[in-house]
Amino acid sequence: MNKLIVPFSENLIFVNGGFISTVRSIPNYLRFLSTLSTATPNASTSLLSEEEEAFDLTSHVIQEKDYLTKSPNGGLRVLDLIDQGVLEPDGKLYNQLLNKCTQLGKIKEGKLVHNHFLKSRFKHYMVIQNTALNMYAKCGCLDDARQVFDKMPVKDMVTWTAMITGYSQNEKPEEALVLFPEMLRAEMKPNHFTFSSLLKAAGARTDEREGEQIHGFCLKYGYDSNVYVGSALVELYCRYERMNEAHFVFDDLVDKNEVSWNSLIAAHARKSEGDKALRVFQRMQRHDFKPTHFTYSSIFSACASTGSLEQGKWIHAHMLKSGLKLIAFIGNTLLDMYAKSGSFDDAIRVFDRLVKPDVVSWNSMLTAYAQHGLGEKTLDHFEKMKKTGIEPNSVTFLCVLTACSHGGLLDKGQYYFELMKKSNIEPDVSHYVTMVDLLGRAGQLDRALNFIEELPVEPTSAIWGALLGACRMHKNMELGAYAAERVFELDPYDSGPHILLYNIYASAGKWSEASKVRKFMKEIGVKKEPACSWVDIENSVHMFVANDDNHPMQNEINKMWGKISEKIKEIGYVPDTSHVLLYVDEQEREVKLQYHSEKLALAFALLKTPPGSTIRIKKNIRVCGDCHSAFKYASLVVEREIILRDTNRFHHFYGGSCSCGDYW
Repeated sequence: MNKLIVPFSENLIFVNGGFISTVRSIPNYLRFLSTLSTATPNASTSLLSEEEEAFDLTSHVIQEKDYLTKSPNGGLRVLDLIDQGVLEPDGKLYNQLLNKCTQLGKIKEGKLVHNHFLKSRFKHYMVIQNTALNMYAKCGCLDDARQVFDKMPVKDMVTWTAMITGYSQNEKPEEALVLFPEMLRAEMKPNHFTFSSLLKAAGARTDEREGEQIHGFCLKYGYDSNVYVGSALVELYCRYERMNEAHFVFDDLVDKNEVSWNSLIAAHARKSEGDKALRVFQRMQRHDFKPTHFTYSSIFSACASTGSLEQGKWIHAHMLKSGLKLIAFIGNTLLDMYAKSGSFDDAIRVFDRLVKPDVVSWNSMLTAYAQHGLGEKTLDHFEKMKKTGIEPNSVTFLCVLTACSHGGLLDKGQYYFELMKKSNIEPDVSHYVTMVDLLGRAGQLDRALNFIEELPVEPTSAIWGALLGACRMHKNMELGAYAAERVFELDPYDSGPHILLYNIYASAGKWSEASKVRKFMKEIGVKKEPACSWVDIENSVHMFVANDDNHPMQNEINKMWGKISEKIKEIGYVPDTSHVLLYVDEQEREVKLQYHSEKLALAFALLKTPPGSTIRIKKNIRVCGDCHSAFKYASLVVEREIILRDTNRFHHFYGGSCSCGDYW
């Protein structure tokens, strides 16, 4: 604890946290103490009314908390005492006060101290000017910081670094980078703090050459192997998604820290490379680095992106063993991981255990309800959220609208869209896309078109794409062609709309028009993303494509699906060959249906998992109608729950039915 120690002398010395000021007389000092109420318990206020001989100078202290004590006039008592002549001003005192304001983010008090300092005889002290600049920069007052910077007649390396860091940490990367050549022209040598801030600024920019140039200067000045600069370099290349360079820099670091490990893990998570993120995490363990909340949050995000439930559970158990608490932001990513991995009950349990759920927690839970086809429960959860006093934001309403779209809740979707606007939340493109999807899924194609035409913004390719998808669903060839034309004008290189238009023509038997779409795709170099499905079994990912003949268990898989196919046909399954959009005969269509990727994944899972266990399958595109029907019957035959996650939502098949109610 910092204390004021008062030795008995003619001129008392004020020692407080390292600064020294002279108190000019004992009576004045007594009055000073009476204003601060900082006497020790054995020094009562009645002592102050006695003469000096009854006053024990060695028993009185002042704590650091009194630095920013307010005076009745709204100023600071310490500054008032200087003005009153009670305290002798000292440069160390100003520095200590400014640092305290920086630590507590007290910018108003900081400005009072700075203005007082500028009127003092110490106003030319560069160390204190740097402290004031740093205070403004760290409190986000960049204009004030720049004013201090520009007025300084003499600048040192700390001055330049403080200004560069201020810009870098307050999302002003261009301004930070512009200062660097000026710093070099002033013949100032940058240090590791300078380079760390410059690399952060370069990582926020799109021009990768800027980052490469800063990297070159790091090499020139010999800071590339510094642990802080090295970590910033790893983060830089991760931001550029240049993972080979990031790993090269990382592997070359003699000393690594949690930041460099976390940067790699987070970058792989952002790229949905869960397996690579997990490998880095395991390396981190072998090198005796303790994972932080940020480490676990990134790993959970990686598992969520790939739907890797078993790996996610292992990481969750690892976190519990480490003793880390389930704080809000890591709880949110854990909740999201369970929800996106199809373990909805676990997601609910995590939410219920959060000490203080925030708006992100509620939004994550709303998203889970919506993606799992629980429209009414999503709305119930939204109403509960409002009752807790947490204000919904734009993401909240997007979750609600998505739930209404997936659940066919047309009227309620329109109600909540209007409620969002009444709540002064301006809809963005994602909300408009969802509203078009809501109307389109409900078969209200004309209303969807009118909605688009009356939008207050220019419709995007995503908005027209939602209408195109609805036209494919309801086989409206004319309107679908119109929507496709609008999409192609805005984004001709997205393969999705081309495939949708092809499917519309093919479903209608318009093979000539369908052929033209394929030809156009070939001419502009657009390729269809191959459909694939995958399952996680024993911490290994097994991927399948349609008509897959490369899997080592191909024969067993085909035999298993053959058995399932026969059994489900016996209880009512009829192959829907309309989903084979190729110009072939009916028999060949039925054969092709049997080897869709999700059916192969299901057959493999039945071979490799114990009876009665839940099967979880992921697919990179929307599940086709025939596979959806086949899975309903299969869940009845094999007496298992089958959870299929496609690009839009989750389908829980059990006992011959699906959670979506055949509305998807």
